[in-house]
Amino acid sequence: MKKSRIFKQLLIGKPLNALNPKIKEHIALIAIIAWIGLGADGLSSSAYGPEEAFLALGQHTHIAIYLAFATSFTVFLIALAYNQVIELFPNGGGGYKVASHLIGPKAGVVSGAALIVDYILTIAVSIASGVDAIFSLFPVRYGEFKVEIEILIIIILIILNLRGMKESIKVLIPLFLGFLFTHLTIILLGIIYHTNGLLAIIPNANYEFKEISKSIGVFATLAILLRAYSLGGGTYTGLEAVSNNVNMLAQPRVRTGKLTMLYMAISLSFTAGGIILLYILWNTTPIVGQTLNAIVFNKIIHEVGLNQIWLPIILFFEAALLLVAANTGFLGCPAVMANMAVDKWLPRQFSELSSRLVTQNGILITGIASIMILLIARGRVSTLVVLYSINVFLTFSMSLLGLCIYWIKSRRIKKEWWHKLIMSTIGFIVCSSILIITTLEKFAEGGWLTLVITTLVITFCFIVRQHYREVGIKLKEADAIFADHLGNADLKQTQFLPIQNKSGKTAVFFVAKHYGAGLHALLWVRRLFPGVFENYVFLTTGEIDSQAMANESIFKKKYRRDLNEIINRYRFFCNENNLPSEGLFSYGVNNIEELIKLSQYVQEEYPDCVFFASKLIFIDENWWSRLLHNNTVTTLQRRLHLEGKQMVILPMKI
Repeated sequence: MKKSRIFKQLLIGKPLNALNPKIKEHIALIAIIAWIGLGADGLSSSAYGPEEAFLALGQHTHIAIYLAFATSFTVFLIALAYNQVIELFPNGGGGYKVASHLIGPKAGVVSGAALIVDYILTIAVSIASGVDAIFSLFPVRYGEFKVEIEILIIIILIILNLRGMKESIKVLIPLFLGFLFTHLTIILLGIIYHTNGLLAIIPNANYEFKEISKSIGVFATLAILLRAYSLGGGTYTGLEAVSNNVNMLAQPRVRTGKLTMLYMAISLSFTAGGIILLYILWNTTPIVGQTLNAIVFNKIIHEVGLNQIWLPIILFFEAALLLVAANTGFLGCPAVMANMAVDKWLPRQFSELSSRLVTQNGILITGIASIMILLIARGRVSTLVVLYSINVFLTFSMSLLGLCIYWIKSRRIKKEWWHKLIMSTIGFIVCSSILIITTLEKFAEGGWLTLVITTLVITFCFIVRQHYREVGIKLKEADAIFADHLGNADLKQTQFLPIQNKSGKTAVFFVAKHYGAGLHALLWVRRLFPGVFENYVFLTTGEIDSQAMANESIFKKKYRRDLNEIINRYRFFCNENNLPSEGLFSYGVNNIEELIKLSQYVQEEYPDCVFFASKLIFIDENWWSRLLHNNTVTTLQRRLHLEGKQMVILPMKI
């Protein structure tokens, strides 16, 4: 046990104390770090988004300047819209929270499921693209090891993220900065060396537009532009990542979030728009086996007279940024899962924090799912890219629709409602148009698979929610039976009967907020062991999950008050039956560890004690019910037995 604990600490780091107020400052992301960690996905899309849009125009390359302007406009439009999301939901949640609160829970689960699938595909696509780009610098025979290398990279990213969000980003900072420096330099050089062509771009674009319109009509020409614009929609993926992780930003969160969005919008619009501009200025035409970026960068390096070594360096950082972008999926997906788990759309284990204060179950599932997709697609980018970018525009559209609804409802209390409504409405029209066109274009090519996978995830969420709802109803029924015995008034002034003889026989109960289960155990103990126990002690814990970490009140009196309320209700019952009682509570990221600490203290204070707990027994128990419930009581019993303490589990059938 000790060796495994040492190995775990070496691998993911020492445990962090969630109750230390300074720890949040340590793990919080300032705007620059958040830009690197959360903005890499969007910035990396400049490696393929502008190319896909440009190629969709065919021979009509001059009008691509309209795409450059439209791309920059759309980036800032979406960024400004998500600034509203950050303001309205400063504890994170992004598209899932927007759809859930502003449209409805069912819309929320659709948006959340779409984001989960999109993030997993982001990891798979980014890593496959990055590895492809890196392997293009080596002989073809090494290509047979690509899938193995991709899986190894995912495993490394899993370990980095289990160490913590900030730690994973720090490792990848050099790759991000390398991309930024090389691409900023090559774009500026490309523009400076062809400044004479800048003045002709707009006239050439207007002339070509008129000529095409004369040939096929204005609406057909606009349709060509709209199709190209939509197929380049992958450029905008990743812009939602900040709103999903606002809770991890440095204070003041809203300001930090908006500043991060500004950095992302400026860098992405300049890079994506600048690359399209380079395609036009340098008359870039496709060459089999090469990306348009590689072609245009090679032209610039050759004409400027730079050493040819710069081309592989630039392409290396372009590929490397794709690996940084993959890490964005590991930051975003577990955050969405955690928010959905809190609302009982996913198993509650996805909201639990590890000793490093990360949602480790979400990180592990995200990584495993990404590996499975890579194996199914055999690492082929051509297969993966078809599945990509549909879901993110589904989330964009639902988020912007939710904002439209919000500003319409708030028109009487918010002075600035009308211009924010206009912005949200334009964003909704743009994103929903891209969603429709992208879905139609990619559906027959394999995009249908994305919709099928997303539908399966949504179905799974509804099944989970239904299970928790049914269990919740039964627990409430049990609570109602004992409600009259727990006291309905404020218990602050109640004088509880204290324990006088600590050496006497003591029954210790692990209890929670569902009083029916706790009193079920207490009554069975009194029935099975009449007159045996002199004292009664109640232990409970509060789990600091992802939602609690996002809420500052977790470190204030409210959390302690709620836990104290649970203890006092049980002690009130003991008072009514003339039973001496005591209660203790604690809170942390791991319920079991906190309960073990409490049990050790109780064993010292009350040496002649026996521990009891109630466990839910399902009539039709199977792997499904075991998956959705974490079996805390069984694990706790095993730990206590190993320490030589006696614990009895009393079943409660539901």
